[in-house]
Amino acid sequence: MNWQSLVLCLLCLSQGCLADNGMDMSTDGPMDLAVGNMLAYLHFTPGDNLWFLGWVPKSSGAMVGTCIALFILALVERWIAACRGLMEYHWRQQATIIASDKLNTLPTRSSPVGFIKRFTPPFVPAHDIARGVMFAAQALLSYLFMLTVMTYQLGFILSLVVGLGVGETLFGRFGGIALTH
Repeated sequence: MNWQSLVLCLLCLSQGCLADNGMDMSTDGPMDLAVGNMLAYLHFTPGDNLWFLGWVPKSSGAMVGTCIALFILALVERWIAACRGLMEYHWRQQATIIASDKLNTLPTRSSPVGFIKRFTPPFVPAHDIARGVMFAAQALLSYLFMLTVMTYQLGFILSLVVGLGVGETLFGRFGGIALTH
């Protein structure tokens, strides 16, 4: 056996190993997971993992319960957005009051008399920490909704869309108050 045939044989074997890698890469069926399976197209079939490996609604009752929970979470997200809007309006008013109170004090060497060229609200821990917590809660819910949509389960997606729409209908008028003034 000469060295050319040996190289050709090793090359053919290495290409076969690299192409296969020991895994079945066909996309004809669902992706098998430890508990459920994931279909890579829009479907109503139960059995998709939702956020955790143990949360796999397989029966119709479990699917209805999961859809109701997603609907309520979507309502909660819109409620948090409305609360943030109302609080932003309140915090903006409070910051204006705090800034105007500082301007009404007697001048000292450290605070010369003059006008503020631009208004930057002061850091008020009670306001800003609450704002950060509400934003983090909204961001968490948004990422959970994104992961839910990535299951391609139409029941989950429709529950979120309808829940967000109903939530905006119920609470949307409160969130817009921050934008009016």
